[in-house]
Amino acid sequence: MLRSELLTYGLLAGLAIALLVAAFTDLRRRQIDNWLNATIALTAPAFWWASGMLLWPGVAMQFGVALLAFVVLAAMFALRVMGGGDVKLLAALALWIRPDHFLWLVVVMSLLGGVLTIVFGAWHVMRRQTGRIAIPYGVAIAAAGLLTLAGKSLPMLQSLRIG
Repeated sequence: MLRSELLTYGLLAGLAIALLVAAFTDLRRRQIDNWLNATIALTAPAFWWASGMLLWPGVAMQFGVALLAFVVLAAMFALRVMGGGDVKLLAALALWIRPDHFLWLVVVMSLLGGVLTIVFGAWHVMRRQTGRIAIPYGVAIAAAGLLTLAGKSLPMLQSLRIG
């Protein structure tokens, strides 16, 4: 295995661990820490370099999709539809996921988020609680990210293997 492939897989493993941490902390505390989102975002350039991504159009597209995602999601945050940690996590994740796979991630995240909302809503009703339900949407984001990595990114990397 080439050294850059090893580094690429190591960085993807680190991203997977970070997504699991985000899911568990959001589930437990309904919060995704800024240091975790920053780590995901700031390690993306190392992944770009290790995977041989060109500045143009590769890195430019990654950055563009992440910026667009952040702007749209920040508007959703302003409308109180989405939490701030969720916005930052999804925008940071957009730096890692190929633009042509990011829409798939958003669809999977939405489906998983819908299931999560139904489950938490039912639990809320069964416990006869009143007030607004806090849905740990970071769980849906992390699960969609992991599914995208497993289903889309890893097979693509295997096809790049030489020898």
